[in-house]
Amino acid sequence: MDFELKSLSAAQATQLPVDALLVLVPDTTQTMKSADQALTRLVAQAVEHKDLESGVAKLLACYRPEGFKASRVTLVRVGDGSAASVRKAIAAGMGSLKQPGIQKLGVVFSLIEATDDAVRAAMQACADATYCYTTTKPSAKARTVKHVVVGVLKTADVQRGFNIGKAQVTGVEFAKEWANRPANHATPTMLGEAARKLGKHPGFKVDVLGPKQVEALGMGSFLSVARGSVEPLRFIVMHYNGGTKGDAPVVLVGKGITFDTGGISIKPAADMDEMKFDMGGAASVLGTFAALAELKPAINVVGLIPSCENMPDGQAVKPGDVVTSMSGQTIEILNTDAEGRLILCDALTYAARFKPRSVVDIATLTGACVIALGGVRSGLFSARDDLAQALASAGEKSLDLCWRLPLDDEYAEGLKSNFADMGNVAGRAGGAITAAKFLQKFATELPWAHLDIAGTAWKSGAAKGSTGRPVPLLLQYLIDQAEVPVKAAPAGKPASRRAAKA
Repeated sequence: MDFELKSLSAAQATQLPVDALLVLVPDTTQTMKSADQALTRLVAQAVEHKDLESGVAKLLACYRPEGFKASRVTLVRVGDGSAASVRKAIAAGMGSLKQPGIQKLGVVFSLIEATDDAVRAAMQACADATYCYTTTKPSAKARTVKHVVVGVLKTADVQRGFNIGKAQVTGVEFAKEWANRPANHATPTMLGEAARKLGKHPGFKVDVLGPKQVEALGMGSFLSVARGSVEPLRFIVMHYNGGTKGDAPVVLVGKGITFDTGGISIKPAADMDEMKFDMGGAASVLGTFAALAELKPAINVVGLIPSCENMPDGQAVKPGDVVTSMSGQTIEILNTDAEGRLILCDALTYAARFKPRSVVDIATLTGACVIALGGVRSGLFSARDDLAQALASAGEKSLDLCWRLPLDDEYAEGLKSNFADMGNVAGRAGGAITAAKFLQKFATELPWAHLDIAGTAWKSGAAKGSTGRPVPLLLQYLIDQAEVPVKAAPAGKPASRRAAKA
């Protein structure tokens, strides 16, 4: 989808050569002069005759109103004009503009004071409302809206928000594309090729490691998950060098299980098709890098994606097996369906070599997080208050919300094992937290945070599909970090024995 930012007064908006106008109307319209020009006159008449009610997302659809070039004009209430209200209003308004003849759309902020965040929210809402997956469904009707003009009183006031919005839409749709693809169209090898294509952008570098290289690194935990699949694993290492050379990078680690059967601890058949979304964390890292390629913020970022399938064949890892992680710590695999943490732990150990300013792992990790937070907020875990606050703030600003959960030491008690340094599960109670505690054992010397996106990465039912989250949160976090002084994290001691040699 192509976006254009344009300075438009209310009078100029009426003459915009588009197929449809979506006009954002504040709840307070007393200051409008009904006889001023076509747009304010239309709004005033609609309010006077009670055809346009107050309340966010209340709307009135008009066909060929007098004085407008556009044949379709939809007035939609945006309340106080906040980003959240604008997003809700745009979603409602787009529902009334699904006619196939609408290819060019105008979104008019001329009656309200536009902000960076509101413009960004409007752009994402337009993209979400028109998105259509077509890669393996040739019969699907691709989006008809190709071009969106965002009209504001002064473009200079919101140019930054518009630029971020364009990059965010690019990143979210990149993430949606790869998460929505069936597992046979999104194998670890294919994810690696997608990363390589991103690596052609200026300032990017991408390495894709195969099984022998991963084995040479000592990533025994990651290797154990991949054993049951004929699809070879891939460890994707992406670099975006937008900051000063030598600046400590932010490291993003995305879980890339391209299909999860549960392994020997096999899942029930019902809804197992949705386990193609288990690489939502990987998709969000790819999407964030796609956004970085467009926005080009002054920051260094590393993306790590351990990717494989979790399958139950004769070579698959078994419950009770003990594996040795890259850190040297041993793990008793009590449940092969708790595989995401087994690939992430080795990637976290690998992340330490970059001496990062922060490390954020993103994973569709636990059903327990879905029970705790539903599909509204992602779960956020970190022992670092400053890092947790920065991520939470980025989520609020980008409307990609998260919620911090605890990491008390007592939650790790259930991970104790008689036969290894730890087990990979700790029972059902507090499952999202105990999974985070497992990961924390491999990040003790890192400024680390974990985002559990099991409830937010995709939707089920009639609206089944990827949401592209948490690309908006991650992008905003990186933008915020690009604006603060860089301080390299202390190297500290390796998490364990083998990390010293890695």
